[in-house]
Amino acid sequence: MPMLDMPLEKLESYMGINPKPADFDEYWEKALNELASTPADVEFVPADFKIPNVLCYDLYFTGTRGARIHCRHLRPKKIEGKLKTMLLFHGYTGNAGNWWERAAYVQAGYAVYSIDVRGQGGWSQDTNLVEHSTLDGYIVRGLDDADPQKLFYRDVYLDCARMAHIAMAQDFYDPDRMVAFGGSQGGALTIACAALVPEVTHAAPMFPFLCDYKRVWEMDLDKDAYIGLKDYFRHFDPMHNREEEVFTKLGYIDLQFLAPRIKAKMLMLTGLQDNICPPSTQYAAYNKMTCEKYHMIYPDYGHETPWGAEDLLFQFMINDIIPEGSRA
Repeated sequence: MPMLDMPLEKLESYMGINPKPADFDEYWEKALNELASTPADVEFVPADFKIPNVLCYDLYFTGTRGARIHCRHLRPKKIEGKLKTMLLFHGYTGNAGNWWERAAYVQAGYAVYSIDVRGQGGWSQDTNLVEHSTLDGYIVRGLDDADPQKLFYRDVYLDCARMAHIAMAQDFYDPDRMVAFGGSQGGALTIACAALVPEVTHAAPMFPFLCDYKRVWEMDLDKDAYIGLKDYFRHFDPMHNREEEVFTKLGYIDLQFLAPRIKAKMLMLTGLQDNICPPSTQYAAYNKMTCEKYHMIYPDYGHETPWGAEDLLFQFMINDIIPEGSRA
């Protein structure tokens, strides 16, 4: 089998090397309490885009630090009974996507919510003022602030949780199925949302980002989406005197440590030639999940969506079908 990282048998027992902060659980309980005490100020604004038999809305809500977060929301014009929920998360620097791309989920009987990550390619605000570097990437934003609650991705994870809470507050919400889905950064946010919102019933992350940062650095793959790690050390700690401190602080937003909280049925996709989000980092999170889980492994693919995979994932999300060949 082609190998960029560890052999598959080692990947399946790998548990990560990034240090976990001693107060990790308290950190996230404090974060969730802050979110619960922050008024959401939800607003659904009819969108100009028209699709027959579908209602399209620009959804706005207030997240932590007063940021106004934008999502795209679609649902059937005629609702009979309850609607299942689809939560969609985009890749690094992207946005909530095109309206027409989301319509297939509505056709399948879902209310759809697709978030714009704050400060990236959509309409959401980034209000987090931090001390020192925001150099080359969102991972290091807040890293030099004395308050670890100022880490950028902490607020993004909470935005994803709030979008799920808003979906749950609608009269047409069906608690029997709430699905989270995305690739790369979207895969990471799928894991984060499922971890912070136990009501998520199904999760389908593809090649997730934001896992096991020290392993990325160890493999010399701190480039592309992870470039902030290398540049941070080069500019602010070139002799790595604070290496343990830096990676421990990043542990607050390392999804391998949130993964054990997931209760959803999980179907994850990994390409073994992924040199953007190395397979071992993805396995660090997957191997810590204690939920019902399945893994789609693609030996010849890297950080990309394999041919036919989205159809298989759609069948899992809509019809609960586990693809043939998935590893339990």
